Amino acid sequence: MVQIQLLALKNNDEIYANSGIEQTWNFAHPNNKKITGPLDRFTSMIKGEGYKMLLNHIEHSITLVQSGDNWAQFEVTVLDQNKTYHKFDWQVEKYEKSGPLKDCWLTTGVSSPVSLGSSV
Repeated sequence: MVQIQLLALKNNDEIYANSGIEQTWNFAHPNNKKITGPLDRFTSMIKGEGYKMLLNHIEHSITLVQSGDNWAQFEVTVLDQNKTYHKFDWQVEKYEKSGPLKDCWLTTGVSSPVSLGSSV
């Protein structure tokens, strides 16, 4: 699920304008959406200084840090268009309430990026 989101952000406007951001929004946990939403606000957040390096990035890697039965934490490293690496902590949780999201893995939080410096 993290891979799907990162590929969507890497190819943000491929299907239509901001389709990658919308795909990522669809993977946000309802509790996360309460903080970051609605979609237009989430879009502004992703396009802002804090997360814009995720959009149309060159490459990314995902490493599982730790997990339990219904949660997981990943370290995500992104190489942005300026050839600078950024690291994020990306947390997901299995949604256990009844309804259409039951048993889906959803993002509960993404840290602010930590710059790891230039690749050149």
